[in-house]
Amino acid sequence: MKNTLIIALLTLLGSPILKAQPTPPANVATTHRFTNGLVALTGSRYGREAIYTDPLAYQLYTKTVTQPTADALFGKDEQGREIRWMSVSADSLNRLRPRFNAPRSGGAPAGPGVTAGSLRGGLGGAGGYTYLTYSSPRQQVAILNIRGNSHVYVNAEPHMGDAYSMGYMHIPVRLKKGINEFYVRGTSVVATLDFPTSTALLKTDDPTMPSIRLGESNTELKGALVVINTTNEPLTNLQLKSRVAGQEQTTTLPAIPALSSRKVAFAFNGSGVKTKEPQTCQLSLIQKGKVIDEGTMPVEVTAPGASYSQTFTSQIDGSLQYYAVTPQSQTAVTDSGEPAALFLSVHGAGVEASGQARAYKPKDWGTLVAATNRRPRGFNWEDWGRIDALEVLSIAKNQFKPDPRHIYLTGHSMGGHGTWFLGATYPDKWAAIAPCAGYPTLKEYGSADGVIPAGSSNPLEQTLLRAANQSDVLQLVSNYKPLGVYVFHGDADRTVPVTYARQMRKLLGNSQPDMSYYEYPGGSHWFGDHSVDWKPLFDFFKWHQIPMDSTVNTIDFTTANPGVSAGYRWASIEQQQKPLEYSRIQLARTTKAISGTTANVALLKVALNEFGGGKSITITLDGQSAISHTTRSASDTMLLRRQGDRWVMAEAPTSAQKNPRRNGTFKEAFNNRMVFVYGTTGTAQENEWAYNKARYDAETWYYRGNGAVDMVADKAFDPAQYANRSVVLYGNQTTNRAWALLLNNCPIQVKRGELVLGTERYSGQDLGTYFVWPRQDSPTASVAVIAGTGIAGMQAANANQYFAGGSGFPDYMIFDINMLREGAKGLRAAGFYDNNWSLSTTASTEANGGR
Repeated sequence: MKNTLIIALLTLLGSPILKAQPTPPANVATTHRFTNGLVALTGSRYGREAIYTDPLAYQLYTKTVTQPTADALFGKDEQGREIRWMSVSADSLNRLRPRFNAPRSGGAPAGPGVTAGSLRGGLGGAGGYTYLTYSSPRQQVAILNIRGNSHVYVNAEPHMGDAYSMGYMHIPVRLKKGINEFYVRGTSVVATLDFPTSTALLKTDDPTMPSIRLGESNTELKGALVVINTTNEPLTNLQLKSRVAGQEQTTTLPAIPALSSRKVAFAFNGSGVKTKEPQTCQLSLIQKGKVIDEGTMPVEVTAPGASYSQTFTSQIDGSLQYYAVTPQSQTAVTDSGEPAALFLSVHGAGVEASGQARAYKPKDWGTLVAATNRRPRGFNWEDWGRIDALEVLSIAKNQFKPDPRHIYLTGHSMGGHGTWFLGATYPDKWAAIAPCAGYPTLKEYGSADGVIPAGSSNPLEQTLLRAANQSDVLQLVSNYKPLGVYVFHGDADRTVPVTYARQMRKLLGNSQPDMSYYEYPGGSHWFGDHSVDWKPLFDFFKWHQIPMDSTVNTIDFTTANPGVSAGYRWASIEQQQKPLEYSRIQLARTTKAISGTTANVALLKVALNEFGGGKSITITLDGQSAISHTTRSASDTMLLRRQGDRWVMAEAPTSAQKNPRRNGTFKEAFNNRMVFVYGTTGTAQENEWAYNKARYDAETWYYRGNGAVDMVADKAFDPAQYANRSVVLYGNQTTNRAWALLLNNCPIQVKRGELVLGTERYSGQDLGTYFVWPRQDSPTASVAVIAGTGIAGMQAANANQYFAGGSGFPDYMIFDINMLREGAKGLRAAGFYDNNWSLSTTASTEANGGR
């Protein structure tokens, strides 16, 4: 009975555990299971910021690591206590668990049916490593699968881990003859090696699939699965043939990089399905007319009116993603005949969007759509999770044509945080919001990656943390004023305590004009479908609508980054005086004037369409002299620039300046269908680092964001071929020939042995850097640079917390390898360009900590 209940709950949540299981591996000769190893609490700190510490990584990179043996000394912790390697053996569940209770870090990402204990540790890990070895009789390729780790070094090469023990991280690795070493970050892991007999493998255990909907044409459906390349060369000219209910389609696949994998989209035709019975999609991987692997995946079939999944191509990276829909009740008839409402629901950690949608009964007055956040845990609805929500919102508006006055936002647990965050960031998109069992900010709750640090005494670290200001919902509470806010929380919630709801009730109590609050008596974190599908909540929604712009004559809006959210209604912040500090506008409009105050605004845009053409108006800001203007047309806009203590009329920023379409921070470049370009013109060791690091980032992007990225060698990179696409460049001026094409006029230059930041010069082989620069041939695309002045500096840049939701990375940061031991003390510089993408005097002083 207990197992039946667990299966039922997992089915409701769309658990990945119940996703398609892999086809029996006919093309795998043998499997080696690791049953013995060593564990040490080496100490490390990875989290939601750019700084990280990892003593073991430091030893690997500086070649001071000693091969571990039982009871051997690794080093000492911060309290001076000895850290020793301890033997560990696999338990009955094949876990290599130590004999002590390792401390875990980070809060518990939460979702319906997910307990704190089941998720603690996550990507933050326990600050320890497991050491494994395998003696290979020859040089060969194996498929490494580890569960419960955050990353792994295979013979010193970095690879992504499987922190949530999902099981679908199948990593091709090159084994050398003799002893192979695996340093696994994690202290309770399951690890195996499979030895493939084919050049390429299909993996069907992590599908992205749409539903076949009875009554629809179903002729042009798209799914996605993983293809693994087990060779030392890129695999090209691959095709994937699908067959469903007698209908076949063939898809040409993109190149799969050497010793790597990629999740690829494929077409299938479901028109032959006429009944609701589950279907099987048969798949054949073909190269030069020869089938090199085969597999099957189940396909869901849904009846008309039932919840379903639909796939789409994301503009973030060109990969295939999905969203889920609970359609409006088929029996619904609106009296007015007007379009129905749209509800966007954002899920909790560990919950599939398909499960989220199924938790709601159909509504007779609107359609519910559930976005994915790119993964069940993904990005906490920040960063690319935020963009995914906006992509799905846009698609749903185009598909369902809802009444634009009736758009609503709700979510549970991590999705409750997503509701607080998206509601404050885009207050003009919703009539009302309803966070359920949500925490407001990652600075306090955090979840698996830990919390965003609240502050620092180091001025350079303060600059890094400033780059995460957009995530601090508590600083954006004034943005909720135009919205209806319904707060719903169980008063016995142990996963996300009700104190978070009470905190927001108190914070909003004196300022929020339209708020309803309810604590469900005895409610745990998930107390049934009514944890989200709560009738009073939807009744509250029904009472609210988005007003017309013509009726909104006051604006109070705050943002930390115009590149994320620039404005509200008829006013927007185009540029800031101090990047990523909070900017605020408080404006009032009459029939003849606009007046108000601003904070940290360099360029303000106001739409004047409500005044009509040929009208004389005045604009008065911050108590300065009024600016008179006569509107040219009914669609007129006006830009005003702050010059000292005066406001003057101005021109719109050009694409060569910062603006809402491209405003900087390093993470901005991981968008616009980015391409990873790795260097090949350095030494063998430098070239190997560039490829391995690009592959590690691609693996992480796949695991974190269900994504797929083009990896291109510098010699094959043609800017015209990748027009308007962002670039992530690995290497430096010496080692990556694409540098000259993209970064010649950048004030930051890096070559072997030297880094130049404006007028500052840094020398040595151990400097690493992350920085962003606008592509000069594109109005929107950027270049993110991951570079070092030597192998030590390049390796110091290996960590990629930029994929952690909410982590702050400014426009540039420079550090040395000592950061891995000393944290913020290893920072050399950090800061932001000015609005002309220049290193101004202020920026240079800030970058060096005011020295």
